[in-house]
Amino acid sequence: MIEGGGTVKVLDIILICSGCPGFLRSLGYLLAGRCRLIECYSIPEATQLMRLHAPKLLIFDVRFCSPQQLTRTFAAISNLKDGLAILIGAPGQHHTFRIPQEIMQFCRMLELTEHDQCYAELAKAICLQSESTAGLMMSQNDSDAMAACDSIVGASDSIIIPPLAEANFEKQIAFDSQSVAASSGSIGTRPQADSMAERFRTRTPELRTMLRRLEVAARHNVTILLIGETGSGKTHLASVIHEMSIRSGEPFLHVACGALPGELIESELFGHTKGSFTSAHADKDGKFLAAGNGTILLDEIDVLTPDQQVKLLRVIEKGEFEPVGSNRTITVKARIIAASNLQLQPLVEQGRFRPDLYYRLNTLSFTLPPLRKRMSDIEPLARYFVHRHASLFGIEVVEITPEFLECLLRYPWPGNVREMENAIRSAVIYSVDGKMTVDTLPAHVVDCILGPANDSSVTAFFATRKGESLENRIEVTEKDMIEQALLNNNFSRTNTAKYLKISRVTLYNKMRKYGILPER
Repeated sequence: MIEGGGTVKVLDIILICSGCPGFLRSLGYLLAGRCRLIECYSIPEATQLMRLHAPKLLIFDVRFCSPQQLTRTFAAISNLKDGLAILIGAPGQHHTFRIPQEIMQFCRMLELTEHDQCYAELAKAICLQSESTAGLMMSQNDSDAMAACDSIVGASDSIIIPPLAEANFEKQIAFDSQSVAASSGSIGTRPQADSMAERFRTRTPELRTMLRRLEVAARHNVTILLIGETGSGKTHLASVIHEMSIRSGEPFLHVACGALPGELIESELFGHTKGSFTSAHADKDGKFLAAGNGTILLDEIDVLTPDQQVKLLRVIEKGEFEPVGSNRTITVKARIIAASNLQLQPLVEQGRFRPDLYYRLNTLSFTLPPLRKRMSDIEPLARYFVHRHASLFGIEVVEITPEFLECLLRYPWPGNVREMENAIRSAVIYSVDGKMTVDTLPAHVVDCILGPANDSSVTAFFATRKGESLENRIEVTEKDMIEQALLNNNFSRTNTAKYLKISRVTLYNKMRKYGILPER
C-alpha cells in the first residue's frame, strides 16, 4: 500500500516453496529486509502456511515436479483468495501442461534458464510487482490489479535463472515431502555455479561480505586462518574453500589438533622414523605428506606448543619439514587452512602463541560470527535441517509451527549451528503426525537452559528479546539489538524504530554503520 509521501510499502508476506535449498537461500537473501519471508520445501507445509499467514505472493518452484506434485501445487494455489502465485518453471515446461482455468487469473509462470543476474532480476521483478499493484491485489476479479501484475511478470522469458548447483542429496529433496523418501535419481550439478555465500547458506550481510573476500583468497595458493566458536561452521567452510580451489580433485584432510595427545602431535603432523621414540616401531608418514597436493585443515592450532608452532611456521613460510628422528627434508605440497575457537591476539599477549606465527596467519584471517549474531539465518537453516533429516529418516513433515520457530529464535545456541542441527534432528525423530512443535524440541532449548559458552554475549542475548531502549542496555551491542528487533518486527524499519524508541533516520544510519542493510 502507498503511504504518505509516495513511499511504497512492500508486500508483508511472501511464501517461497522449493525443493532446492540453494534457490530458497539465494532468492530469500535478496528479498530479506524488504518483506517477511516464509520458506518451505513441501506442498503440505505450504498449504498450512497459506492458511496461517495469508501471504500476498506465492512463489512455487515447479522445475522438478512430477505430474502428481504439479496437481497438488495447483490445488494449493486454488486456496489463494487474495494475492498472486508465480510458478518457476524450466525452459519450455509451460508447453507441457496447462494452468487450470480456475487459477489462471492469479497465476503466472516464469521460465528459468542461465543468466548471471538471475536472482537479482527475479527479486527486482517481485519488488516492482509489489510496488505496481500497491494495494490493487484485492481479488482475482480485479482486472486493474491483474493488468499491473502482467506488466511486470507477464512475459514468461523475462526472468532467467540457472539451475542450482546442489549436493546430490539436496537435489533429491523433492517438492513434495512424500516423494522425498521415494526419490532415487540424481540431477546433474555444476559446483562452480554457486558462490561461497550460497554454499554456506547465509543471508547475513556482514557474513556474506566476508565470504566474498574469502572466495577470492580460496582461489589462490595461500594459507588461511579461520576463527570462530565451536560449531559455527569452520570445518564446513574449510571444505568449501577446498572445493572452490584448483585442488578440489585432491584430498581434504581434517586434523583436530586438540584431540591428539600433546606428545604425539608432531609425529602425527610430520611423521616419524622407526626407533625415533619408544613406540615408533616403523616409519610413518605424517598428515602433511598424506594430504599430497590437497588441503589440510589444522583445527584448534592454539593447542600447539611453542616448539610445534616454530615448525608449523617453517612449513608455512618455506614449505619444508623433517619427520621426527630424521634429517631428511621433505617439501610440503598441500595447502594449509588453520582454525581456532579462540582469538589468537590475547594468546600472544599471554605468551601462549608465537607473535611471528600470529602475524603470518593474521594476514588472511576470517572470523565466523556465532549463530546468535546471524538471526536472519536461523529460520531458513531450521527449515533446511528439518527436511534434510526428515528425508534421511523417512519421516513426512507437513507443518513447522510458528511456536517451534519462535523457540529456536529465543535460544542463544552456545553450540551454534551444530547444536541447532542436533536439536532439530531430535525434534524430527519425536515429531507426531508430521508436525514440528515445541514439544518435540529438547527440554533445555524450550526452557532456555544454557550450556557452557566462551562468550559473555550468550547471556546478553536475552536482553534483545525485551524491546528495551538502546540507551538502557549499554551492555548489549547496538548491532545485536537492531538485528533482533528487525526480526521481531518482520523487518519493518518503521516498527523497528518504534520498538527501539529511535527515529527511522537513526535506525537507517545505524543499519548502514553495522553493515546490515540488505544488498540491492
